[in-house]
Amino acid sequence: MQAESLVIIPTYNEKENIENIIRAVCGLPDNNFHILVIDDGSPDGTASIVQDLMAGAFKDRLFLVQRSGKLGLGTAYIAGFRWALDHGYEYIFEMDADFSHAPSDLPRLLAACRDEGYDMSIGSRYITGVNVVNWPMSRVLMSYFASKYVQLITGLTIHDTTAGFVCYRREVLQTLDLDAIRFKGYAFQIEMKFTAAQCGFRIKEVPVVFVNRELGTSKMSGGIFSEAAFGVLRLRWDGWFRKYPKKADKQNATKG
Repeated sequence: MQAESLVIIPTYNEKENIENIIRAVCGLPDNNFHILVIDDGSPDGTASIVQDLMAGAFKDRLFLVQRSGKLGLGTAYIAGFRWALDHGYEYIFEMDADFSHAPSDLPRLLAACRDEGYDMSIGSRYITGVNVVNWPMSRVLMSYFASKYVQLITGLTIHDTTAGFVCYRREVLQTLDLDAIRFKGYAFQIEMKFTAAQCGFRIKEVPVVFVNRELGTSKMSGGIFSEAAFGVLRLRWDGWFRKYPKKADKQNATKG
C-alpha cells in the first residue's frame, strides 16, 4: 500500500549512521513513513548499505537515488521533492542522516500538517529558547544569530530559519517553482521557508531538541555560511520585485 509520507535523507559518507537511522524511522509506531536516500556518490559505501537494506527487511519502504559526486544539499532535496511528487506522496520530509534530528519527532511534524492544517512544519531549535545539545558555544551562537539576521532582513517571523528538519504538504512543493530555487547549501533552507511564506503557506514551528552528531563528519563549512549571509540579501530583493505563485486559498498567514 502506498504510504502518505516520505522522509528524504541526503547522504555523503554516512556509513556509520545510515542503517541505524533507517531502522529508527521504519521502527516508529506509526509505520506509514517511507524513506528516500539521496546519495551523492559516497566513497565510503553508504549506498551499498542502503541497497542491502532495500533487498531485505525494508523492501517497498526504502528507496535510493544515486548521484555522481557532491552536488549540494539543495539540489539533493530538489531531486527528492520531484521524486516524491512523481510517486504520489502527500507529506514530504527533510531530515539529516546523523540523528541530529530525532526520528521520534517525525509524527509531531506530520501532525502539525495532517491534523492541524498547516502547510509546512519546522522542527525548531529556537521556538522555546535554545535547544541544542553538544554543539560548541561558538556554533550555537552563530546558528542562533544567523536566524535572527534572517528575520531582520527578510521579515520572516520564523525563529529557526536555517532548520533542516521540515515537513511539507504536497501542495507547497507543487506550488513553489523548484527550478527557481537557487541556493545549494545552508541558504537553501532559508530560501525554502522564505519562498513558502511569500506564496502564502501556513507554517508552524514545532519545538525539538537538536543533538550534534556522534558518528561521522560534519559537512558544514565557512562557504556555506557565506552563501547564507549574502543569499538573504538577494531573497529580500526578490521579495520586493519578484512575483510569487500563491496558495490556492490565498491565506497569507505564517505562524510561529
